[in-house]
Amino acid sequence: MATKSRDRQIDNIEFNVADIARSKAFYGSAFDWTFTDYGPTYSEFSDGRLTGGFTTGEAVRPGGPLVILYADDLAETQLRVEAAGATITRPVFAFPGGRRFHFRDPDGYELAVWSVP
Repeated sequence: MATKSRDRQIDNIEFNVADIARSKAFYGSAFDWTFTDYGPTYSEFSDGRLTGGFTTGEAVRPGGPLVILYADDLAETQLRVEAAGATITRPVFAFPGGRRFHFRDPDGYELAVWSVP
């Protein structure tokens, strides 16, 4: 049986962060992500489907591509994101196929969360 290729698919997302512990606390609290530490300057995260990493190996670079997460319950997820310390940068709005909001994490990265209507 052939193994499915990862060619031209998203394989990893990496955030340069100021404080790995703070990032783990935020994403763990807001989204229930789990973490595996690989030394003092890198921690892998997993949301159960996708993995990525937090690193302090380079300067924080807010911006970049917009990472969009999905939520079954958009309102409940927004409450969790705010309780974890995020700033809402764009309140919930409708778009063809769903609704979403944008937020800024503690290091200044802007992300979005969407859901079906």
